[in-house]
Amino acid sequence: MSAPDRFEPDSFRAFRIVGRAYEPDTRTITFRYALDDRVTFTESVTFETPPEQAVDPVGPGFERALLHLHVAAGTSYYKTAAPAEVVVEGESLSQAELDFHHHLYDDGLREFAVTNGLPVPRPVTVVPGRGVAGHPRPAEGALRPGLVVPIGGGKDSMVLIEAVRHLAPRHLAPRLIAVNPHPLVYELAAEAGLELLVVRRHLDPGLADLHRAGAMNGHVPITAIVSLIVVAGAFVYGYDTVAMAVERSASEETVTVDGVPVNHQYSKGRAFELLLDDLLRTSIAPELTYASALRPYSELAISRSFARVDRYHGTFCSCNAAFRQHADTNDRWCGHCPKCRFVGLMLAPFLVPAELTAIIGVDMFADPDQVDGFAALMSDADKPFECVGERRESAVALRMLADQPAWRDSIVVATLAPVAAGLVDDRDVVALLTAEADLSFPDPVVAAAVAAMLDGAG
Repeated sequence: MSAPDRFEPDSFRAFRIVGRAYEPDTRTITFRYALDDRVTFTESVTFETPPEQAVDPVGPGFERALLHLHVAAGTSYYKTAAPAEVVVEGESLSQAELDFHHHLYDDGLREFAVTNGLPVPRPVTVVPGRGVAGHPRPAEGALRPGLVVPIGGGKDSMVLIEAVRHLAPRHLAPRLIAVNPHPLVYELAAEAGLELLVVRRHLDPGLADLHRAGAMNGHVPITAIVSLIVVAGAFVYGYDTVAMAVERSASEETVTVDGVPVNHQYSKGRAFELLLDDLLRTSIAPELTYASALRPYSELAISRSFARVDRYHGTFCSCNAAFRQHADTNDRWCGHCPKCRFVGLMLAPFLVPAELTAIIGVDMFADPDQVDGFAALMSDADKPFECVGERRESAVALRMLADQPAWRDSIVVATLAPVAAGLVDDRDVVALLTAEADLSFPDPVVAAAVAAMLDGAG
């Protein structure tokens, strides 16, 4: 892509999903996109790790998985201009498939819209190139039994890995999968003793120039893109169960704009999970199970469990500074961002100050300049656009810390615990540390393994 000297987002009518190709020898998918007929983009996704068995994934299920990944990954380029129409060229889509992608280009891009001064909900229409069709017939029996856990380097995936790593006989040892893994992901996989499947996503290198020329930028539903990469990977590597490590707290909106919910974590939420499950059953592969095995639990409950898994305390990281583009391979916790504060706040009730400081690198609770940042985690108006949990969770954690002599005199707890006490009570503490059974993972073997670890963590 060659970037124009001046990019005018309002000048484009449509974003086009143009074409794609799969190269089996290198296991590389190439996606092509365009804004009208003036600006083009090319992206590639490579399944870098060779499969254990020679596999030819070509078939209707794999082709449909690539189609939906193609459209979802397009959000990274659509946002440069955000025109009113997305055209999926050369394809017929069912109404359910159109609805799925409309949610991605609306709900999944609402944070982007808010930060760029655009209206929500998003006034965007997804148009099939060959019209609306009935549900395509999904592939049957295209997948081999197996369990895979996507891993990103944070505590949640490590809790899930510890819960399921010894499953047998059907699932055998689960495998891990990561897209563009940070070096610490390799370390965590080695510590877990499980095979890591590596996938590389290469964005069009001209995007940075386009942004400098005036293109818009902002958050995209990245978990949806990663999830669909993992779905396509089921045909390449052979597995029929994807266990995500996402908590129920991800479903809470970050902010409400004129009555419209805007959630930074939309594609981690339960609503998206159900949409993707329906897409799998009706369009891609009905035998593929996709859900979060940690969905019944709050971040607080997951943190209680992780606090006991100290083998990973020196390696894991949930700070986004470590995972940004062009970050140094040694980057870890910054100690002053919303993610560092939230993760620290969730772990603090279950660790002593010295243990938490050893993880983060600084004592955030002793720093008066951090008070406003911790307060924002409970705020209806100032909750940050980050992967942080429910406001109620932050208030409950502060309430719990106020009862612990090791924590209660720190400046953050002493200042904010009275505020938290006015927001939550003992019933909230119990509710957040109790699983919601109706959200349990569909595979009862996986669900039981997770429950054995998390429900017994008290």
